[in-house]
Amino acid sequence: MEDRSILHERAQNLWGSFARKFEPVLQATELDPSPATDVGQIGGLAAAKDEILTYACAATSPEVYASWGTYPPSGLLLIGQRGVGKRLLARALATHTQTSYLTVNIPRLVLEVIHRGGNVGDLMKGWSQTLSEMSPLTVLFDELEFSQAQEIGARRPDLPVGPVMDFLLDMIDRTIAVENHLVVGSTSHPATLRQAFAQPGRFERVVEVNPIYPDDIIAALKIHAEASEKRAGHPLFDSVDWNSVVQKHRGSATGDWIRIMHAVLRRKARCEAAGESTGLVTTQNLQDEVDRFRQAIVRLSASEGGNYV
Repeated sequence: MEDRSILHERAQNLWGSFARKFEPVLQATELDPSPATDVGQIGGLAAAKDEILTYACAATSPEVYASWGTYPPSGLLLIGQRGVGKRLLARALATHTQTSYLTVNIPRLVLEVIHRGGNVGDLMKGWSQTLSEMSPLTVLFDELEFSQAQEIGARRPDLPVGPVMDFLLDMIDRTIAVENHLVVGSTSHPATLRQAFAQPGRFERVVEVNPIYPDDIIAALKIHAEASEKRAGHPLFDSVDWNSVVQKHRGSATGDWIRIMHAVLRRKARCEAAGESTGLVTTQNLQDEVDRFRQAIVRLSASEGGNYV
């Protein structure tokens, strides 16, 4: 077997050569040849992680499916609100199976194809050929419900849905048809997702990514707090009462909570740079930041836009 680093370098070269020929692909895809996100680095989500590890057997132990008289699903569809960990799960799948990780930003791809035009037939031919030449991949088609995605301003009924669907379904079918690739889709708008995506032979296994409140949120915060301390090389947090922090606001996704934690760390960094007294991160520091976050969300909801940082 070829050295894995050689396979990863070859994958990067093949993909880079293809993407440079087609601007929509270059702008809307990202290849990580050697992802490093262990399943254990994801807080909570026990049921979703179990599904990921089960699907991983298609790459790590394909004979197991045969020994039980069955076969792996053609693809997984991860559903759940924004920021709950869908992308992390797909990346963990790639890490566990030691495959390169290709992310396709579907809303961005749709806009790029519409605005830039070009020969879609040549793009699809190049897509199939390149994937067939690459070592095993985990491919994530991220945010399949493109017309509802925040990345394009949300609620875009003006998009030519019919031709876009033909294009996307062809791309997905071609990807699934290539042996040894693991294919994952995601959406934060399952209620309006077009059923064609979830037909047999496509994303036929639907996995709900729904953190259990407050346990999964707390587990994720502790993992990220530990990772921050590891990067810093010294303690950053006091004896934080994570439960009381999380109880301050129930409506947020896991990703929002991680951003809240990093907002506190950035505030500490700013104070240190200004020569001010800092100290370790306390429960009160985090609770104060939750209050700021909640106020920002109210303002953003009223104006229908923007991002909390």
